[in-house]
Amino acid sequence: MKILKSLILFCCCTSLSAQTYKNPVLLADYSDPDVIRDGNDYYLIASSFHFVPGIPILHSKDLVHWELSGHVVQRLNFSPAYDMVGGNRYAGGIWAPSVRFHQGLFYVYFPTPAEGIFVSTAPKMTGPWTEPVAVIAGPGFEDPCPFWDDDGKAWLVHSRLGAGPLILHRMAEDGKSVLDAGRVIVQDPKALPTLEGPKFYKRNGWYYIFAPMGGVGEGSQAVLRARNIEGPYEHRIVLSQGDTKINGPHQGGYVETPDGRGWFLHFQQRGAQGRIVHLEPVVWKDDWPIIGNVGEPVSEGPLPVAISGAAKMKPQTSDDFNAPTLSPMWEWNHNPEDTLWSLKEHKGYLRMHPGYAFDLMHARNTLTEVMQDEALDFTVRMDARHMKDGDHAGISLFDRSLSSLAVVQKAEGKQLIFTSMGHETPGPPISTGTIELSLRFNGDTVSYFYSVNEGKTFLPLGTPVRMAFSWWKGARPAIFSYTTDSQPHPNHFVDIDWAHYTAQ
Repeated sequence: MKILKSLILFCCCTSLSAQTYKNPVLLADYSDPDVIRDGNDYYLIASSFHFVPGIPILHSKDLVHWELSGHVVQRLNFSPAYDMVGGNRYAGGIWAPSVRFHQGLFYVYFPTPAEGIFVSTAPKMTGPWTEPVAVIAGPGFEDPCPFWDDDGKAWLVHSRLGAGPLILHRMAEDGKSVLDAGRVIVQDPKALPTLEGPKFYKRNGWYYIFAPMGGVGEGSQAVLRARNIEGPYEHRIVLSQGDTKINGPHQGGYVETPDGRGWFLHFQQRGAQGRIVHLEPVVWKDDWPIIGNVGEPVSEGPLPVAISGAAKMKPQTSDDFNAPTLSPMWEWNHNPEDTLWSLKEHKGYLRMHPGYAFDLMHARNTLTEVMQDEALDFTVRMDARHMKDGDHAGISLFDRSLSSLAVVQKAEGKQLIFTSMGHETPGPPISTGTIELSLRFNGDTVSYFYSVNEGKTFLPLGTPVRMAFSWWKGARPAIFSYTTDSQPHPNHFVDIDWAHYTAQ
């Protein structure tokens, strides 16, 4: 009897575990998320700032398990500064986007704070996406969201740089231009400070704007509603930290499963890991949404949809560079110089030719990925035989500390150098052609290691570096190649055999 009871308990617990999820659903920096359902598929988009390609697209079958499927914007062609010409766009680029579907097309709207509000469209969320078109040109705008009403009229709501007020425009039916200068529909600095990230919805004859307020790390989620799209709007705070450990739970997107149940995906700012993604159940009472556990974030809950095999979906984190194109896991720091990298020159390798830069912060061809775990190892195998004087090639957990471990070619030979906050620590000379560079992140600090015997033994270099939230983004494992020689030699490069990421 005891054996039978134990077996029943085990089966029940196994079944319960298989039907529940835990937050965060993405322990990864997919900030300012918005979400849309297409049949039985869900797609999440996020801000990408100065990283390229921009606006990652993640796909899910159950709102909990996600995989990367591509990007909306291939290059940031809005200013030479995205090519690091005449400046740079750290913390600029693509801010909070929104995604909607209208008459056979998916629309993604996004702002760049220095250049305007843009839109790109596609017949499917997997693309192909059109080149962005300026809906409103000029600096100072943020966080747009479109809305097509039942009468066919199109509208656009957005905030201003610095957050607030909310401004509403009539928009052309094709969604590519606004028809007026816009009017302020919500401005209440006392009750709704730092109001931004608006998302439009309509339900039971009410117009709703979901909008975060109170700041990135400490704010709450507000919902505003009105019978007329132009207002006046009343509001409620529908999600805040309360007695939980989830700081600043806000800014995200609302979606319903086919059975009509509501869900809200939002971010939480979490230090060097950036703004990670949580999923909250939503119920409606008296035409107001109640998010999470009566307005506080949940730590776990029942799966929105139970789909066989969905748990196998997860973002890619390692690459052997055997595919003809780069995996969507990769994003460059600013626009890459495409003539300086190749997957074809040496099949099975990523070949990186160094471009001129005087340090890592100004090196365009820096390839990054989003951390997906609280702790990790990231290791790269590199063939450094074809480096020339002034060349730097290595790895970084890329943030404002600019820490790195690099092979540096000097006149007297190759040398390992650890760098952090502009200070260099020389390491040993390197005589081997192939070297493995590795970093370990423990959730707070990063440490660097190297191996000259094909990974059999790793030795440390440098001191642990504390990671930080930087330029509105989390720290990222990265591979880089640049030269400090303003007249670089021809035919110099490094070949990256693989990049392996392991959760700890």
